[in-house]
Amino acid sequence: MSTILNKYSRQITENDSQPGSKAMLHAIGLTEETLKFPQIGIASAGYSGNPCNMHLNDLASIVARELPKYDLNPMTFNTIGVSDAISMGTLGMNYSLPSRDLIADSIEMIMGAQWYDGLISIMGCDKNMPGAAIAMGRLNRPSLMIYGGSIHSGKHKDNKINVLTTFEAYGSKIAGLIDENELNDIIKNACPGAGACGGMYTANTMSSSLEALGITLPYSSSFPATSEDKKGECIRAAAAMQILLKEDLKPRDIVTQQSLVNALTVVMALGGSTNAVLHFLAIAQAFGLQLDLADIQHISNNTPFIADLKPSGKYLMEDVHDSGGTPAILKILLEEKLLDGNCKTVTGKTLAENLENIRPWDNRLNILFPVSKPLKESGHIEILHGNIAPLGSVAKITGKEGEYFQGKARVFDSEDLTVHAIEEGKIAAGDVIVIRFVGPKGGPGMPEMLKPTAAIMGAGLGNSVALITDGRFSGGTHGFVVGHIAPEAFEAGPIAILEDGDEITIDVKNNSITVALTDNEIKERLNNWIQPSPRVTSGVLYKYAQNVTSASVGCVTDLYIPTPSK
Repeated sequence: MSTILNKYSRQITENDSQPGSKAMLHAIGLTEETLKFPQIGIASAGYSGNPCNMHLNDLASIVARELPKYDLNPMTFNTIGVSDAISMGTLGMNYSLPSRDLIADSIEMIMGAQWYDGLISIMGCDKNMPGAAIAMGRLNRPSLMIYGGSIHSGKHKDNKINVLTTFEAYGSKIAGLIDENELNDIIKNACPGAGACGGMYTANTMSSSLEALGITLPYSSSFPATSEDKKGECIRAAAAMQILLKEDLKPRDIVTQQSLVNALTVVMALGGSTNAVLHFLAIAQAFGLQLDLADIQHISNNTPFIADLKPSGKYLMEDVHDSGGTPAILKILLEEKLLDGNCKTVTGKTLAENLENIRPWDNRLNILFPVSKPLKESGHIEILHGNIAPLGSVAKITGKEGEYFQGKARVFDSEDLTVHAIEEGKIAAGDVIVIRFVGPKGGPGMPEMLKPTAAIMGAGLGNSVALITDGRFSGGTHGFVVGHIAPEAFEAGPIAILEDGDEITIDVKNNSITVALTDNEIKERLNNWIQPSPRVTSGVLYKYAQNVTSASVGCVTDLYIPTPSK
């Protein structure tokens, strides 16, 4: 018996009690014959205001053109996308993380309301991809994702530059290391066209790890945005969707406990963004899988950090592409028994089968270090607990920052106040900068702290100060930084009662972050603490603050919490 390919859309196209549904579909051009074909939602995060997303609608058009060749009806719709780089350092960044869940909600909403049989998501900037993955887990209909691809590097004085260079150049200007003309030249040349930020920042962290997870076609994460290869991927997506439908291969058949380990192993091996912690906690929840901070620490402990990629290293995703692409890296990790090759993927084949005949990695640029002699023997992401972060925090330690820092707290209740202090030369070597009330509820929206960390690096303080926060960090952040501190300040977490001069110790080897206060001193300060008024009292950020969970469980907004029985 053949598989029914239109198992969802037939609820309206083959149902005599739905004449209005059929009439509306005839109006968009379906015929009596094509009405019976499966309907495939093409979710594009394309819009003209962001280089990460400006080309996505063009890619969606390629997919839409190809699907009818396989008797599949293309149904293109749009979802939103926030540009992290444009909004960074402003109140606009408060909308970034909430956009992840809004993307998931909007895809789920259209797919559910319209009864589409399959989903192809075409995503660009950071929160697009986890948003689409969350939607795939909720819907569990045949699905795959296409990453829009990376931007090419810019040039300044014969050096490769990118958007992160502009933030650090701003810090260099504050420190008097460059002038206004050089800063402007860097700004004008950093981003030459379409594509997501080119280092192993959040977009490429997620695209690489989601490829390892099995929900994109091979090479999706390393094909450049404007390449013919990327267009070819969009063409192949149509055939892949037909296979998924015929085999009834759904996201929950692909995303399993072991494929989650594969994905997070790639994050650790490549030195990826700390945002992956939040996103994979949320993705696991959407797929009904178990994942917590302890699991992530375990994976980090058992994964060597081997890639010399920005922000902490030298190379960009375009260099990865030129050296063989993401599949060639995955094959190395598979051969080193760091990945499980038996996991299914959207090709209908296993990960090992996908990698069997690929072109091997060319390490002429020395991007990858041998697993036997890595940059760091374990992963760069460390989960820290202690009396500042009883529910956990996330540190990004690549090995260049050291593993121990002790210093006096400099406490700020916003990102802006921190940046002003750096600009005015009020931050000194040995300080531990504390930025609080920027968590998921307190921000609200848990914005990224790239502006202060880049200013610190640009001012030459990167090796002599630490920064801790209940907010997040950009994938472009490097230095001695600890984020995602939970509970957050707005929820009476101990970070709320830190004061200037408190001695803070960050001990990565022992996975601890502590303040030199007794339990009684912390309790007394908390008893005298008054929760500030919410910064937002209406609109989407207010709704987000009411529903979002702690960073320690992924900042999800749809977590079911049973009401205790009486």
